[in-house]
Amino acid sequence: MQAVVLYESLYGNTREIAEAVAEGLRERGEVVVLDVAGASPDALAGADLVVVGGPTHVHGMSSELSRKGAAEDAAKRAAKAAAEGADAPPAPHVEGPALRTWLDRLGRVEGVRAATFDTRIGKPKLLTGSAEKGIARRLRHHGFEVAAEESFVVEDSAGPLAAGERERARAWGAGLA
Repeated sequence: MQAVVLYESLYGNTREIAEAVAEGLRERGEVVVLDVAGASPDALAGADLVVVGGPTHVHGMSSELSRKGAAEDAAKRAAKAAAEGADAPPAPHVEGPALRTWLDRLGRVEGVRAATFDTRIGKPKLLTGSAEKGIARRLRHHGFEVAAEESFVVEDSAGPLAAGERERARAWGAGLA
């Protein structure tokens, strides 16, 4: 099995989940893990399974506008922390296209199995929303056969991952294989 795990991660939490999913998948085949910031759609060629994940922003997938808002919010929090003599919170990684933009540029792919995941704050999906549904919808639009969708929980928007989520992601990846 050839698998590609493609992700967008602003604070490193989604990247950590992507890497854990890849660990589980490696039990059954070769896996490439790619950040959308440096990935070409050609990177999916030849894959038997494509796993795509991203953070939940404003109840759905991130966009250029929501990423800009995250960067502005982080700058405000950093300024406040500096004024209080505290450590600055992490700044989001907003280089490259947002996952939504990357997927919109993707061409037609027929018959490739896919799975989606997101990271979101640990409250009911009704309150937080979920990016995995939008990712799945876009993948289906491009011809993928979406077989699984999952959410992984972070403590707050900048993380860290909730206890046990990395292990759960690894097990989910093994199950996908």
